[in-house]
Amino acid sequence: MNKTTFEQNLKKYANLITQVGVNVQPGQTVVLSASIDQAQLVHLITSSAYRLGAQEVIVDWTDTETNRQFLRHAPESRLKEEPAYVGQRAQQLADKRVSRISLISADPNALAGIDSQRIAMHNQAIGKARAPIMKVTTNNDISWLVVSAAGIPWAEKVFSDLHGQAAADRLWTEIFKTTLVDQPDPVAAWQTKIAELNQHADWLNAQQFDELHYQSSKTNLRVGLPKNHIWEAAGSHDAQGNFFVPNMPTEEVFTAPDNRRIDGIVVSTRPLSYGGTILKDLQLTFKAGQVINAQAGQGEDVLNHLLDTDAGSRSLGEVSLVPDQSPISQSGIVFFNTLFDENASDHMALGQAYPFNLANGTKMTPEQLAAHGINNSQVHVDFMVGSNQMNIDGIKADGTVIPIFRDGNWVN
Repeated sequence: MNKTTFEQNLKKYANLITQVGVNVQPGQTVVLSASIDQAQLVHLITSSAYRLGAQEVIVDWTDTETNRQFLRHAPESRLKEEPAYVGQRAQQLADKRVSRISLISADPNALAGIDSQRIAMHNQAIGKARAPIMKVTTNNDISWLVVSAAGIPWAEKVFSDLHGQAAADRLWTEIFKTTLVDQPDPVAAWQTKIAELNQHADWLNAQQFDELHYQSSKTNLRVGLPKNHIWEAAGSHDAQGNFFVPNMPTEEVFTAPDNRRIDGIVVSTRPLSYGGTILKDLQLTFKAGQVINAQAGQGEDVLNHLLDTDAGSRSLGEVSLVPDQSPISQSGIVFFNTLFDENASDHMALGQAYPFNLANGTKMTPEQLAAHGINNSQVHVDFMVGSNQMNIDGIKADGTVIPIFRDGNWVN
C-alpha cells in the first residue's frame, strides 16, 4: 500500500482501538504498553484517546534488546524479585480502574538463546508483582485490549521471503484486513462480527453442556464444564457497564472449564510464542484436571518451566472454539503470535480462568471459585489445538451427545 493509504489505515486503526476496543470514556486513565519502534501508532492512539475524553494516557515503553541484556546479565536475586514500587504501581493502577491497551509487535523468538530458567524466574516475579492489575483485568473490572503492530523482526518471521519494510508492509496489510480496518466502516463491521459470534455463544449457553469431548487423529480429550458456566464471544462489559472488545482480531467463543474434570491427551496444531521463545508440537496428558505428562518437539524446557509456575499452571483456565473457516485460518499464514494464531484455531489456555465465565463469578471469593472448578494461576497461556480434522461434542448431564464441531467447523 502507498504511504497515504497506510497513514489513513493507521489512523482508522487507532480510532478503532480506542472507540471499540477499550471504549475510552471521559475521565478515564489509559495505560498503553508498546514497543519503542511503534511511536507513530502510539501517538495516534494517544491523540484518539484524548479526543474521547481520557484524563491521561500513560505509555509504558518496551524494548527487546534492553530486556535481553537484563535477562542475560542481571543477578538471579534481581530476577527473582521485582522492586517494591512495581507492585505498588500495579495496585495503584488497579485501584484507579485504568483501561489497558497492550500493543504487541515484538519478534516472537526474541529471547532465543537466553537461559529458560532465568526467563522463568523473571516471569514468576513479574506475575507476582503485577497480580493486582491482572486480577482486575481477568475479572473484567476494567476495559482492556490486546492488539498488534507490525514490527520488522516479527514480520520477517511470518514472511520469510521478504525483508525489512517490505515484510512489515505485508504484515500491516494482514493486520488491517483481520481487524476489519480495510472495511469502509470498521466500526459497523465490528458490530456485525460481534452479533454473529454472540449467536454461537447464546446457543452454547442455552445448552449448558456438562462436558466437551475433543477428538481428532491426535487428540482425545474430555473437558468438564462448571454448572452455570457462561460462554462469551467478542465483547464484554467492565464493572462500570461499558462494553469493550478485549482482542482484535477475534473469531472465538470461549468459557472456563472445570479444572478438576479434564482427562485425556491433547496435541497442539500451531506453534506457540511464549516468553520470547517458539514452542512447537506440544503434547499434554491430563488426569483429573492436571497435566501429568508434557512433551514438545521444540521448547520443552520452557514448557516445563511454565507448568511449574504455580499450583494452577498445570490445569486449564479457558477452552475456546474457533472454526477452521475463520479468515485467519483460511489465509494459510502462521503468525507466530497467539493473538492471531488463536483466532485461526480452537485453543485452550493453561493457567488463570476468567471469573466472568461463571454466573456471579466476579463476586465470588477465590475459595468459592475454586469450589466450582475455576482455575487460579499467575499465568494464562493459550495454545492452539484445532484443525480441519477436529470434532467436538457437547455432552449433557443426562448423557445426551450433541455435535458442536465437525471437521473443524460449527455444526449449527
